Amino acid sequence: MMHTTVGWHVELEFMEDADHTRAAALVRLPDGSEVRAHGHATRHRVDANQPRVGEEIAGARALNELAMQLLTKAHDEIDAESGRTSHTINV
Repeated sequence: MMHTTVGWHVELEFMEDADHTRAAALVRLPDGSEVRAHGHATRHRVDANQPRVGEEIAGARALNELAMQLLTKAHDEIDAESGRTSHTINV
């Protein structure tokens, strides 16, 4: 059995102020296509200012959205190749 190693390049960038963190996620696929997503976090007024926590939340939300887009992309490619509507894989 032959094994192939494939790598994906994923980037996360953050923009922050005292109360908000925004994350932008990007994955570059081996075929040259890119999928992008965004996430955000808002600090509650009584919470301490913890930038890393805002990055973790916003980053997780961006990666979750990226994952959903990749599932949809795969689902669409299955349908296009098979010529039929397949069962949803967004679970």
